[in-house]
Amino acid sequence: MLFIDYVVVAVYLIAVMVIGLMVQRKASAGIDSYFLGNRNLPWWILGASGMSSNVDVSGTMINTAFIYALGTLGFFIEIRGGVTLIMAFLMIFMGKWNRRAQVMTLAEWMHLRFGTSREGDLARIISAVGALIMTVAMITYFAIGSGKFIGEFLGIPEYMATLIMIVLASTYTIASGLYGVVWTDVVQGGLIFGMIIYICWLAIDLVNLPEVFSVSVPLGGGNFQTISTTLADWTRLVPPWELELPGAYSIYNLFGIAIMFYLFKVTLEGSSGAGNYMIQRYFAAKNDREAGLLSLFWILLLAFRWPLIAAFALLGVHYGLTHQVIADPELVLPTVLNTYIPGGMKGLIVAGLMAAAMSTFDSTVNAGAAYWVKDLYQTFLNPKATERQLMRHSYWASAVIIILGTVASFGISNINEIWGWITMGIGAGMFIPQVLRWYWWRFNGYGFAWGTVAGMVAAVMTKVFAGTIPEYWSFSIACGGSLAGCILGTYLTEPTDPKVLLKFYKITRPFGFWGPVRSGVPAATIAKINTENRRDLLATCFAVPWQVVLFLLFMMTVLRRWDNVSILFVTLLALSVGLYLSWFRHLSTEVRVD
Repeated sequence: MLFIDYVVVAVYLIAVMVIGLMVQRKASAGIDSYFLGNRNLPWWILGASGMSSNVDVSGTMINTAFIYALGTLGFFIEIRGGVTLIMAFLMIFMGKWNRRAQVMTLAEWMHLRFGTSREGDLARIISAVGALIMTVAMITYFAIGSGKFIGEFLGIPEYMATLIMIVLASTYTIASGLYGVVWTDVVQGGLIFGMIIYICWLAIDLVNLPEVFSVSVPLGGGNFQTISTTLADWTRLVPPWELELPGAYSIYNLFGIAIMFYLFKVTLEGSSGAGNYMIQRYFAAKNDREAGLLSLFWILLLAFRWPLIAAFALLGVHYGLTHQVIADPELVLPTVLNTYIPGGMKGLIVAGLMAAAMSTFDSTVNAGAAYWVKDLYQTFLNPKATERQLMRHSYWASAVIIILGTVASFGISNINEIWGWITMGIGAGMFIPQVLRWYWWRFNGYGFAWGTVAGMVAAVMTKVFAGTIPEYWSFSIACGGSLAGCILGTYLTEPTDPKVLLKFYKITRPFGFWGPVRSGVPAATIAKINTENRRDLLATCFAVPWQVVLFLLFMMTVLRRWDNVSILFVTLLALSVGLYLSWFRHLSTEVRVD
């Protein structure tokens, strides 16, 4: 980079830290301020912050790698997590259900659902520990991607680049809590959008792909193979049932089965309300309406990520046509930046990608620390802790999470390896109990605890002993172990106290198998709840394809496949009408149960 590029990056880093530290005093008023912003943050700030948190360097590198190597088929692979389809479920019903609980963490929610007896305590502890493990895994993922990107771009060792990014992001994250997270995310979101506009314009202006060109796929063990593809296949809208890919990507050869499993996984995840830093935004929302609005804004902003990824992939293919084929798909991003971005603008783009990384990091750390402070330390270790003690533990918990995630990153070199395990392994092991807690009255705290432990153990054992297997198999093993634990734990123990269940149902009003509990609610109120639930189920059927079509439309526009753009645009209009009639016009309607 030129001197001006370093100046731009330095100004950005200083600005972010200043903004974060400016709200330190406000955040340090107590843990409600530190972790939830006193539930007084506007919906558009929470939505913009959520978008920034979902656009990270590691994910951008993975998604760019998939689009570069596989074209639009890579988009369908990232239904597993990168497309963030959980947002469709959060937008329609799961976001407001979580907000109604008025809790700080997902683990604290367990006391609302299972009570404060032994089963509720066990469920809360297991939930908190599981969330902390996932938080450390996400920090590991962040560290690997950031190190690989910054190290390649600046010509320094990956471990040194990792430490630089983590130290910088930790400075304001630990000090300023959620206030610092959301306000720095908003600033960083503006920078990210500037980067998106420039990269997309550059790709459209510069790249005109031939009918046949070459890309590269990983074989494993640091080896890669160049393969030939056609423009029609690379930009296709309808995915095939089978592929013939070599090496590491051969796990996706049964492509139809893989996509079905990814959709099944997303449905479980979306219906469970899981997602630590994502759910934190809903716990901080003011009401049901704002939970819906922040979701809609979040999705609309997030849609712009995919034309950025497509533009990076286009430039990566162009590099192969004018120089040589980029061997490692995960290095397309830094290669493109080093080649095509001029001095001055390069610093702005690097700052934008650093912003994307840091916004994911800060949200993950802040949400993860809450599980130690609120659910383990204050609830079980020191119930009489003062606000000063709680704040001190907030700072220390953030620091320890960061250290553990950083240390774990030194043993992993491939971003997709850790991301695949997070989304399809250890994460899958937690989905079944997360789902059952909402929809089945008989499911109790012991079933939740047994199912979560069994699922996570199955995921770890699969990773250790099974080696490299298709992700749908690791997902199935983890879910199977978890389901067995849920059933055994539930039926070998007593049901949850009916008074606890009735209180939970009145507050959240979920659909599902709640027959014995619903008998304690007046018939007129049940009728209103049924109407709301039927409407939400219908709206979800519109929301999921609406989000997929929206993202594909933006991506196809950059790829200049105008035939596909036309089809997607008409489809999007039809789905938008359905979504408006079934969901948006009812946003202000909220059923209350006394």
